[in-house]
Amino acid sequence: MTGFSSQPTSDELLELPITHHPINTAQRIEGQVPATTGFQQLSNLGEAEIGIWEMSPGAMQDIEADEYFAVLRGRGQLQILAEDGTVAQDFTLAAGTSLRLTAGMRTRWTVAETLRKIYFTL
Repeated sequence: MTGFSSQPTSDELLELPITHHPINTAQRIEGQVPATTGFQQLSNLGEAEIGIWEMSPGAMQDIEADEYFAVLRGRGQLQILAEDGTVAQDFTLAAGTSLRLTAGMRTRWTVAETLRKIYFTL
């Protein structure tokens, strides 16, 4: 949890320090620069979590949890993958983009400029 004395401002959310870690081997995409990621939990609402997540330039694949998110800054692409690994949906990510991910969804993230999002898990 963070040490905010009240509700954080948008500037505080943009400047909140995030420690990055290398992605694990299972998340790497052959032939792509592996990214680093980090997050900072801000609050809990029952079993739901609100936080900030950040990804460096590069690529990764993931299996998602139930989540709503809004991009605060950065640029990239998010691809939702079908069961056979083909691209089912493709989204351009930039400040203001908001999406809902569902549990078990397979995704491919490709970031051109460090991406920071605020998320709300369900």
